[in-house]
Formats: sequence, structure tokens, C-alpha cells
Amino acid sequence: MSAIPSDLEIAARAQKLPINDVAARCGISNGDLIPFGHDKAKISYELLDNLNDRPDGKLILVTAISPTPAGEGKTTTTVGLGDGLNKIGKNAMICLREPSLGPCFGMKGGAAGGGYAQVVPMTDINLHFTGDMHAIGAAHNLLAAVIDNHMHWSNELNIDPRRVSWRRVLDMNERALRSITSGIGGFHNGVVREAGFDITVASEIMAIFCLASDLADLKRRIGDITIGQTRNREPVRARELKADGAVTALLRDAFQPNLVQTLENNPAIMHGGPFANIAHGCNSLLATKTALKLADYVVTEAGFGADLGAEKFFNIKCRKGGLKPDAVVLVATVKALKMHGGVEKDALDAANVDAVVEGCSNLGRHIRNMAQFGVPVTVTINRYVNDTADELKAIADFCERYNVPCKVSSHWKDGGEGAIELAEQVVSMTEQQQAQFRPLYGDDVSLWDKTRRIARSIYGADDIMADKKIRDQFAEYQQSGFGHYPICMAKTQYSFSTDPQLLGAPDGHNVKIREVRIATGAEFLVVICGAIMTMPGLPRSPASENIDVDDNGQIVGLF
Repeated sequence: MSAIPSDLEIAARAQKLPINDVAARCGISNGDLIPFGHDKAKISYELLDNLNDRPDGKLILVTAISPTPAGEGKTTTTVGLGDGLNKIGKNAMICLREPSLGPCFGMKGGAAGGGYAQVVPMTDINLHFTGDMHAIGAAHNLLAAVIDNHMHWSNELNIDPRRVSWRRVLDMNERALRSITSGIGGFHNGVVREAGFDITVASEIMAIFCLASDLADLKRRIGDITIGQTRNREPVRARELKADGAVTALLRDAFQPNLVQTLENNPAIMHGGPFANIAHGCNSLLATKTALKLADYVVTEAGFGADLGAEKFFNIKCRKGGLKPDAVVLVATVKALKMHGGVEKDALDAANVDAVVEGCSNLGRHIRNMAQFGVPVTVTINRYVNDTADELKAIADFCERYNVPCKVSSHWKDGGEGAIELAEQVVSMTEQQQAQFRPLYGDDVSLWDKTRRIARSIYGADDIMADKKIRDQFAEYQQSGFGHYPICMAKTQYSFSTDPQLLGAPDGHNVKIREVRIATGAEFLVVICGAIMTMPGLPRSPASENIDVDDNGQIVGLF
């Protein structure tokens, strides 16, 4: 069999349609597009305002087992399933997050799919795209600049420099900026204080961007951001600094969803990009709601494994947006299950049914977890060319014991054609099974108990642990009127525990809480566990070493 070209080579050969033609297929006129070249565009506010009376399509969530270096292909499956649904005559659209530059130049890679299940233009999407990431970073840092400027001059709000919680952001993995001292060098350089940077996708501005229902809601939430405290320990909001209007202005154009296309010229909306291990891991609510008005089937994904992305999709995004998902597709690969079964990365190509069976403990935990939300589940095996029939059968047999369908999909190699069986299963599932969606906890459950419920019900933990300072913060936020907020867990994506080396389906562990941050604009509590960092670092050999521009001016080495 001939070798499959690289993702970049496949994307470069794509026969793209003009974005106006792609838009016309889903009923969007030229007047409702703001073009960015010939192959990408933003959808205007005017169209969004005119869609409210249309019925919603069916919402399909693609999630996955706990990620491994072997790869699972959640975004690839989302693209393949969307193409597969269109192949069988359904009006389908996909919704994805925008990639961050951090993983692109770091270790994980991009977020445009892979093989013959990609969205294009791939290089544009993975690099600067339509500028949304830059707008979010600029908006976030404008607020940071306003805070320091206010303290430098009169500090009428009596902001305590020691209690400023609003950090700066950068859309790059940059460990050297995690903790800094700002304002040094004399009086004219501002107030000296300890500060730091997070990656842009962990920004509360990003979370607000992805949870706001419209521009007015966006501005309200920005005004509600708590930037720190006064010397009397009173909270200070962005609105008090008169920053909410200017920050919203920087986001006005970016807040319009982006339209692109798959390799098979089917419509795809990409908008927003919070990470799921340190943020809530879903594309914008506005994009999803727009797609639900334009298509009969909307396929979306949530970042990393189902214990992170799907849990937050259900408990945060669906709760905030009133969404009612119709089905879940849980992605696994033979290689990833082998890793969860104890096989080292360099030995994954060898057939090993026993390791697959052992690794299915991770798959089983995710199946069980998804059942708690009342949405029907199908497992799909994202097939690699060297998977054996016995290994695939072992996974199917395991799923049968859970009474969960299992479909093998070859979309990476065959595009939409390889996902037809999965697409037919999804259609059948949504037509024959009525989802009874329910979040894991109610608004009235305390913040501490919500966190404990996630740890016990989703992670298989015995309990959560925190020192007195953290427990006091939980109590303070509860008493201050934030007890109805959902929880956004920040933890390693590689394990159900807080130990990234503990693969499979560990139980009997405790979840150690290191820090909590209140996000009063996004309206959730961020619970930071274990050693997870909100500003990642680059690996020893970052992907940036392989990226270049050739003699013809073309980008090379990008996947």
C-alpha cells in the first residue's frame, strides 16, 4: 500500500471551493459574510440575529479516551463524521475550536484534523487564521495595562498591588514568564509587584468569549471580571476601571464566528479555543448555536479526554447555553489502548491483544462516566493501517459487555467514505434513542461538593484534598454568593488522577487541589489540581525546529 502523504501535503493539494460557495450550501448569502481572502470568512451579526426563529438541529459531541502520545484523533473524527453525514445525504456541519500557537510550535500539534479528514486552509487555521487569538490576547492585556496604570496614578479604587489576580497572557508556551516581577526600574515604570503570564487559551477573556450569548452579554461579563482586591479585601471589577467598553471593542469583530471548509468542501465553523486541561475546552457557544440553526446535524468536539472536555461541555457549556446534546461519540485507538495497557510507545506497532484488553479499562471508565449524563453513546475506533482484526474485535467485544455500539472508522485514510458506517450509526442512535440529558450536579450543590462529586464520579477518586487556605477560599466564595457556579477543573489530561504517569483507570487516589481562582465574568470556579500549569513550556525538541519557509515561499514542516 502506498504511503499516506503528510497532513500538510494533503491540505496543500485540497480542491477548495470559494468560501461564498460553501456558505451558499448552508443558506448564507454573500451579504452575510465578511471574507478573509477566498477560503475563509466571518459570519455577520446580521445573519446571527435573523436565525433565532429557526428550529435547532441535533447536537453530537465527539470526545475521547484519556489522551496518550500515540494519539486518538478526536478532531479528525469530528471532521470525518461531519463528512460522513454529508456523504449519506444529511445536512451536517461541524464546530471546532481554533488552534493555539502554543501546541503548534510545541509538542501536541495543530487542531485542524489529519489525513483525509481535515479542515482547510490548514496552515492559516493553525497559525494566524482571522486574528481571533491575537484579539483575545490584546483585550486581556489591555485590562492588565489599565490595572497597572490605575495603580500608578491616583489608585482611587485603593487596589492592593499584592492582591491583583489578573495576570497577563501570551499565545505561546513560555515557562520563563510564569512568574515575573513587573514595574521595576523606577517610579515612572509603575508599581513594583509580583505578576505572571498564562497562555491565552487559559484566559478568562477566552472563556467569556466562548460562553457569551451576544455582544451585550460579552460586555456584561467583561465588566463582571474580578481583577483583584482593595486593601480592605473588597473585590474590584473591570467595570469599576471603566475598561469593559474598550475591551469589548477589541473583541467586536473577533466575536463573529469563522466559516471554513473540510477537504470535502463541507462547512465548518471554527471559533474560540480554550484548552480543556486548564480551561473549559469547547468552541464558542455562539458558533454552536449558529450551526444548530443552519444544519440538521451539528458535530462538535470537546478537548482532551471525556473526563475533562466532555465533563465541562456538559456541566459548563450546556448549562450556560441551554444546550441539550443528542448523542456522544467516544473515540479510541488501538495504539492508545495499548499504552493504557502498559505498552511503551516504541512497541505499539506490534500486535498485542492482551494489552488492548488491559487498556480497555480506560475506555470502560469513560463509557460509564458518559452514562451519568443521560446521553446515548457510541464508541468509534479511529483505525490505523496496522491495526489487526483481533485487536479491533477485542475492543468491540469489550463494548458489547457495556451494551454500547462500536464502529470502526477509517476517515483518516478514506475521508468521509470511511466514516459512513459511523454516520449511519449516529443517525440511527439519535432517531431511536431519546437523550435524557442531565448535568452531574445541580446549581444548589456547594462548590466543595461539586468538586468532590467530579473527583469521585468522573475520576474514580476517593476524595479531594486541600490545605486550610484553599478550604477557606471555597467557603469565602460560597458565602459571597458564588455557590451556584459550576466547577472548571484544571488537571493533567493524561490520567484520571493528578499523576500523569498513572494510566488506565486508577481508583483509590485523592485529588490534591493546589489553587482556586474565581472567574466572575465566565461565571465558574477554576480548581487547579496537582502540578498542572496555566502557562505550558516547550519540550526539549519543540515542533518549531521543523517548521520553515521553502524557496517558493511555502510553509513546510507544519505536521
